Amino acid sequence: MTHPRTLLDKLWSAHEILRREDGTSILWVDRHLVHEGSHHAFGKLAARGAKVTAPELTFAVVDHYAPTRNRDQIADPQISRMIGTLRKNAAQHGLRLFDLMDPAQGIVHVIGPEQGLTLPGLLINCGDSHTSTHGAFGAMAFGIGATEVAHVLATQTIWQKKPQSMRITVDGSLGPGVSAKDIALNWIARLGTGGAQGCAIEYAGNAVRDLSMEGRMTLCNLSIEGGARLGMVAPDEVTFAYLKGRPYAPKGDDWEAALADWANLRSDDGAAFDREVTLHGDAIAPTVTWGTSPEQALPVTENIPDPATLDPGKADAARAALDYMGLPIGRPLDGIQVDQVFVGSCTNGRIEDLRAAAAVMAGRKAKVPGMVSPGSAQVKAQAEQEGLDRIFTEAGLEWVAAGCSMCVGMNGDLVAPGKRCASSTNRNFRGRQGPGARTHLMSPAMVAAAAVTGTITDVRPLLHGRSV
Repeated sequence: MTHPRTLLDKLWSAHEILRREDGTSILWVDRHLVHEGSHHAFGKLAARGAKVTAPELTFAVVDHYAPTRNRDQIADPQISRMIGTLRKNAAQHGLRLFDLMDPAQGIVHVIGPEQGLTLPGLLINCGDSHTSTHGAFGAMAFGIGATEVAHVLATQTIWQKKPQSMRITVDGSLGPGVSAKDIALNWIARLGTGGAQGCAIEYAGNAVRDLSMEGRMTLCNLSIEGGARLGMVAPDEVTFAYLKGRPYAPKGDDWEAALADWANLRSDDGAAFDREVTLHGDAIAPTVTWGTSPEQALPVTENIPDPATLDPGKADAARAALDYMGLPIGRPLDGIQVDQVFVGSCTNGRIEDLRAAAAVMAGRKAKVPGMVSPGSAQVKAQAEQEGLDRIFTEAGLEWVAAGCSMCVGMNGDLVAPGKRCASSTNRNFRGRQGPGARTHLMSPAMVAAAAVTGTITDVRPLLHGRSV
């Protein structure tokens, strides 16, 4: 009798070539995504006189350094050099490059799914921690370091130890104005940034199954912020409908065969997980961060906590975070003034995210400046076709080109020192959006609410009579 297996078990065994006595396995890599930061790995390859072993499975993307304005005249020599290096490496090894002016350009974790490069059952690697995003399709996807990138380039394989399995079940239904971002910030705040340390999370439950693919990607994207190695959602009809017709997705008979295979990519009834966590979707409120870690988050209806009431092991970090953020103990989160807003990133720069923000902003004016950067050129084109760009610009926000932009600021889009930004991004570390910048993570709808009020605001009253 076959032992019930988890989705992780099935994906791992399908990619495992061999296992050493110490338990480390060498796995076949189906897709390898590289970007500007991969130059160290290409350098290692060059030093050994090696070539990319499977260029047809390796895709290069300009995203972190992508200027969001005046792309044809890059003034910063460092940005120009980084992009130029990627172009040179892609050309030398015969890689498909999604360059600045490519109509399919965008953030690597947005265009992979968008192009159908991300498919159920694949093992996907990229030298970027938010590679966990691709697990939303039932893929095994995780970020790797420069040495590992070089190994994948040279061999199309990677050495890994199988992570522990963890299932996070979200039962019930999300309320109006509550999104996948709120689910993620909620569980990370509850369990901590080490709460899923080294685990492969499988998300399950009604609230997860009811999410769109965009929402599932947001959820898996943030898995890494809770310490997980990767996040996954078993593929279903929502997944298949999203993928059908994508440029790199199977066609014709291959599509039908793929559907039959993908239908088996789910945990068997009775499969045992190393850890189980259950949340109730009905109890989740719009959530924002107050500190400098994704775990320092609370429902927007709460007050800034007193570090003395927290776990003693986290009290000092909380005090330091409040000092950096310039926030007093006990102050309500709702009403904290912000200086600017940002909608974008691989976490929340997809079309659904822009629609959610636009639903709040339509017919209203922003009280603070801000920027909206779509996750890809295709998202940008679709948003413009739907008139979302006009909603943002008429409200007073800046509409720019696709890229990582103000999530990490490598392209020069930065928050000024001491300024407070309501942001749809994934990290609120010190200086993440620029030296001295103060970042509050929240959903795109909450960012829009902050824009129109100039403060951190519960978006729910602003949605009355509107649909997200």
